[in-house]
Amino acid sequence: MSLPTKRSGTAGSSPSPPPPMKKAKSLLLHSSSSSDAVLDPSSMPLDDDLPNARAANLARKKATPPQPAKKLLIKLHKAKPTLPTNFEEDTWAKLKSAIRAIFLKQPNSCDLEKLYQAVNDLCLYKMGGNLYQRIEKECEAHISAALQSLVGQSPDLVVFLSLVERCWQDLCDQMLMIRGIALFLDRTYVKQTANVRSLWDMGLQLFRKHLSLSPEVEHKTVTGLLRMIESERKGEAVDRTLLNHLLKMFTALGIYAESFEKPFLECTSEFYAAEGVKYMQQSDVPDYLKHVEIRLQEEHERCLIYLDASTRKPLIATAEKQLLERHIPAILDKGFAMLMDGNRIEDLQRMYLLFSRVNALESLRLAISSYIRRTGQGIVLDEEKDKDMVSSLLEFKASLDTTWEESFSKNEAFCNTIKDSFEHLINLRQNRPAELIAKFLDEKLRAGNKGTSEEELEGTLDKVLVLFRFIQGKDVFEAFYKKDLAKRLLLGKSASIDAEKSMISKLKTECGSQFTNKLEGMFKDIELSKEINESFKQSSQARTKLPSGIEMSVHVLTTGYWPTYPPMDVRLPHELNVYQDIFKEFYLSKYSGRRLMWQNSLGHCVLKAEFPKGKKELAVSLFQTVVLMLFNDAEKLSFQDIKDSTGIEGKELRRTLQSLACGKVRVLQKLPKGRDVEDDDSFVFNEGFTAPLYRIKVNAIQLKETVEENTSTTERVFQDRQYQVDAAIVRIMKTRKVLSHTLLITELFQQVTLLPFGSLIQMESV
Repeated sequence: MSLPTKRSGTAGSSPSPPPPMKKAKSLLLHSSSSSDAVLDPSSMPLDDDLPNARAANLARKKATPPQPAKKLLIKLHKAKPTLPTNFEEDTWAKLKSAIRAIFLKQPNSCDLEKLYQAVNDLCLYKMGGNLYQRIEKECEAHISAALQSLVGQSPDLVVFLSLVERCWQDLCDQMLMIRGIALFLDRTYVKQTANVRSLWDMGLQLFRKHLSLSPEVEHKTVTGLLRMIESERKGEAVDRTLLNHLLKMFTALGIYAESFEKPFLECTSEFYAAEGVKYMQQSDVPDYLKHVEIRLQEEHERCLIYLDASTRKPLIATAEKQLLERHIPAILDKGFAMLMDGNRIEDLQRMYLLFSRVNALESLRLAISSYIRRTGQGIVLDEEKDKDMVSSLLEFKASLDTTWEESFSKNEAFCNTIKDSFEHLINLRQNRPAELIAKFLDEKLRAGNKGTSEEELEGTLDKVLVLFRFIQGKDVFEAFYKKDLAKRLLLGKSASIDAEKSMISKLKTECGSQFTNKLEGMFKDIELSKEINESFKQSSQARTKLPSGIEMSVHVLTTGYWPTYPPMDVRLPHELNVYQDIFKEFYLSKYSGRRLMWQNSLGHCVLKAEFPKGKKELAVSLFQTVVLMLFNDAEKLSFQDIKDSTGIEGKELRRTLQSLACGKVRVLQKLPKGRDVEDDDSFVFNEGFTAPLYRIKVNAIQLKETVEENTSTTERVFQDRQYQVDAAIVRIMKTRKVLSHTLLITELFQQVTLLPFGSLIQMESV
């Protein structure tokens, strides 16, 4: 709508008042003359002449002495214009007719430009107040009638909402047209007068006032809106444009929060409360979480499409409370363990993100802790599954790490919970997990562990090291690891010396140099033994005195570095005794002041045997060698004969004979046949022995540990602990001299926590 511009009247036009005359202000000028003067505009210098004029004035000032200033008063006189008779009434009649035509949607015969000029004239002649009140009265009458016409309309809520929307849209269009005509009124009278609304705001205020006076219309409108939104939540298609327009109406009227949002949130709470209970009973946890996620997304879209932006936060909070917050315990009890067992990464991630929205991550963290401890108990406490304990723990830890990274967004609190829970479960059996971890490493580092690349082996060592960190009794691990390492080094069974040294380096980084000092010393002894053997072979004793047909390699071990082995007597063949004496003579001549003690239980040999069906090489222990060499001079020997000839302790001899006559490789035959060796059994050389391989390993019994060995190792660990505790007590008392028992125990705990087993002692004491 184009608005007319202000113009002056001309002859022949419709009568209009003369343009207003502004009161002339008195103008004071300084002059050197006392007589009256007339100000001639033509005598004023133009812009182009200003520099010349200033120069002339300056020259005149210099030539003429200054005169006393005189005041010059100029007055303009003109007759005050007068208004036509009934000017205000006639003008309003014309405007009133136009306003009613707008409300009735009828054409108006009067030009809008003339209407605009009429409002201008009224405002210029200080009649804006009356004009504002008259426009307000006309608008109120129409708005009241329009809203009253909605009372008792269609019972169909959707149709009724359409009528309300049409009424509102009409009002907006009409008020815009009226404001366009009376724009000068808004710009002058309304702005200059306090506490007066603009014409648009006045129309909104009148609509709000009469809507409140028609509670049926307002209630029916709100009810219709709520029913439409509920229908949409149930999956029905609704007119979102209609919802958008009506809710914008509530916002424009300033009644959105009180009239609509409050009952809307109450209905939302009731709807989702009922739906949450229903779906929790009917659905499993993954489906329920997906449903909740979809619902929250739908509510977010409603805020974008037709709800006011201020509703988003309370609306989402209401939905989250009814669908999630109320059901947190039920969701965790019903489905968390199932999701963890199934490695449902996506579903767990959805659970984590949803729980984070309602500040329920603490409940999820506690559920993780409970799950780890409950599941881990089945792995650690089941003695029948000890063989697979470490592998199961590694798989379990890898699964938890994957879940933590991909589902729990690498939350640091969750990481600490996993660590604490794992530490708890792995120490449920104080010493056994430490022992089994050492055995697991022994299995991986042995030469027989083929089919594994160096990278895979290194990765496995890193994973096992994670379990090692959780062990409280690290001294138990050290004892078993050292014993197994000794066998691998002495028997040449290490898969890779580099891998062995890498593991030692990892343990050193983890626990310090004191922890690995003995392990590193074992490697030094092996390297030094190689040099000693080379020197021995080149010595004069070896060249002149050694018996022919025998090759022997000796490992010289430092007692403090290696595990303690019980001495076991055996009568060696003459050739081996000679070899030992010659080596002892060489070693003591080179290193005076040392004492050599032979550990026969650790020896192993390769024998060349001639069977009727072919020659073989037998890889056997030293005890097996002694027994087999007896059959060079006899066809049949009893158990007692073998015992008397070898001097081997009875239990060890039974194990040796059992490995030779009752295992997979039966070099001897036992009479009578059976699995166990009895005192009255006899043994003969198996002339019918055959095997596809030339070199045969005869049940390396020395690689298998007995219950007695394990018990002995554990007892030594506890004895070492006692020594360290005693030493700590002595250090404390030397410093303090006098100390109460309670303070002594407290300080003792502080010191022993620095030891490999410190946390274990603290746990036991508590």
